[in-house]
Amino acid sequence: MGSVEEVVADKYAVIAPFLDERQRRLWLGVEARALGRGGVSAVARAAGVSRTTVTAAVKELADPQGAAPAGRVRRKVAGRPPLAQSDPGLVGALEALVEPATLGDPQSPLRWTAKSTRTLAEELAAQGHQVGARTVAKLLRRLGYSLQAMAKTTEGKQHPDRDAQFC
Repeated sequence: MGSVEEVVADKYAVIAPFLDERQRRLWLGVEARALGRGGVSAVARAAGVSRTTVTAAVKELADPQGAAPAGRVRRKVAGRPPLAQSDPGLVGALEALVEPATLGDPQSPLRWTAKSTRTLAEELAAQGHQVGARTVAKLLRRLGYSLQAMAKTTEGKQHPDRDAQFC
């Protein structure tokens, strides 16, 4: 069986750079079907992919109606749903954390918070929401917050004799 796997591995190494995800998956399915019994495992080992990927490819070849529509690599339902959809309380919890620390002019559309996205993510995780700092940043932008770095503002002129100011 090692020689069959070597042949499949050599063919896969040659063709893989030219294929997108769907084409690669379908090629793996064709090879597995051609090998017959044990083909799924042999192709998975040869190509270094999961057996479930090869099994899905064989099923996709058997039922082309369930495959992704033309022009797409994946079906529309493929992928992870947005966190705001899978965790409906996330946005409300984020707003509750940010509201007391919101800065900016109420008349201005620019709002920002004094808390970092990492701090907010940790506080949300403590409340049971599995979210990272990048997702918090995306949600804040969607809520109209600007991600601003802390900056020292200069108020008025510097005192000419700064030491005398404190004496």
